[in-house]
This record gives sequence, C-alpha cells and structure tokens, in this order.
Amino acid sequence: MRTAARRLAGLAAFLAPWEAAARSGLVDPVVLPPPSLVLARLAGLLTDAEFLRDAAATLLAWLITLLLAAGIGIAAGLLLGSVRPLRLATAPIIEFLRPLPTVALIPLAVLVLGSGAQAKITLATFASVWPILFNTMYALGEFDRGLLDTARVFRTPRTRLVGAVILPGIAPFVLTGIRLSAGIGLIVLVSTEFLAGSDVGVGRFVYHRGSTSLSMDVVLAGTAFVGLAGYLVNLALLAAQRRWLGWAATGGAV
Repeated sequence: MRTAARRLAGLAAFLAPWEAAARSGLVDPVVLPPPSLVLARLAGLLTDAEFLRDAAATLLAWLITLLLAAGIGIAAGLLLGSVRPLRLATAPIIEFLRPLPTVALIPLAVLVLGSGAQAKITLATFASVWPILFNTMYALGEFDRGLLDTARVFRTPRTRLVGAVILPGIAPFVLTGIRLSAGIGLIVLVSTEFLAGSDVGVGRFVYHRGSTSLSMDVVLAGTAFVGLAGYLVNLALLAAQRRWLGWAATGGAV
C-alpha cells in the first residue's frame, strides 16, 4: 500500500505542473493539452472500435516479438556462452549488428517484407533479442560451476542438467533481459507502424490523427496507452520474477 501511494504521489508531482501550465496559458493547450483532457480521451479510446482494433494488432505483434526474441536470445545465449571458440568467432559480427539503429532499417524491411506485420515484427525482434542474448550468455559465464560438478557426480543426464540446473540458475538474469526487451520491442513496433505507413496499429492511429485532424489530445492519449501497456507488462514480469525466481531488481520496478 505504501509503495502504491508513493508511486501515485510521484505521478501527481509529474502531472500537476503540466496541468497548471496548460490551464494557465503558459503553454498552448492545443499543442500540449492538459493531462486531465488526455486521460479523458484515453478513456474514450478504450471504447473506440477503430482504436481497439489498432491496439489489438500492436499488442499481438508485441507478444509474437517477445516470444521470438526470447526463443532466439536464450538459445543463442546458451550456445555462445557454452562454446568459447564460437563466441570469439561471432563476437565481431554481433558487436557490429547490435548497435545498428533499427529505425534506419525500416526502408530495407519494407522493401523486402512489405509494410505489414512481418516487417515490424522482424525489426522489433532484431532490436529486442540483444538484451536477452547478452544476459543469458553472461549469466552462463558466471554460473556456479560447483552446482554443475555436483550434478555430474550423480550422473545427471545432459538434457536434465540444462533443464533442472542451468536454466533455473540463470532464469533471473534471462527474465531481466526479457523485461528490457519488452520495452525496446514496443518502441520499435510503434515506431515502425508510424514511419512505415502500416495499415493497422497504434502507430498508424497516432500518425493518422496527428497528420489529418491535428488532435493532439487524441495523439497523446494513444501514446499514453502505449506507455501504460509497457508499464503493466513490466510490473507483471517483475511480479513473476519475485514470485517464482526468488529475487527481484533492487529498488522495485525499473
């Protein structure tokens, strides 16, 4: 209860100056509407059939992105963390690909895959896989070898060794990588919908409302929905980490 109160107080401290500036005329309310109006518009969007269709498309693409990024990142992290020659051989390629700006790859993805779901999911997966891969790889590098030696003494089969010893030991680090990747994936998805002219998605909705009707309150309401979705998913993953993996990030949700 105390944690929730502190979070609400922090949110109020952020919104109150914004509300006061918009209501007093310090900023143009047409350009930057007050948060009370934005929240009202957000509530209205949750009953708007067009927006709900766009939101469902974005959230479904987000789920697919996370599943793909987790599958690729965990598998690659386990492989690279276990086979040192392979890790050294692929390091230059990974370090070249990892910092590439995903937004700059949008034209290439649209040219090859079109402007549909395939392009945005591919780009979002590409951007999201790195935190999971690196967290898995380095967690495996820091794994307690004593646990492995004990399991081998009891002649534990290799498949069971991975499933019952290694994966539970590195799971907190992997889930932290997934939490980071969730935010990155959502950003890339909405950005691609916005810039690539997608037929459906929150990014398309925001672009259409901003470019045709200049309804900044609706634009900010759509943006707030994305932030709220990301926040709730992060809270859910953090709760899972605390409940099933025994520890959470210091300081609560980040």
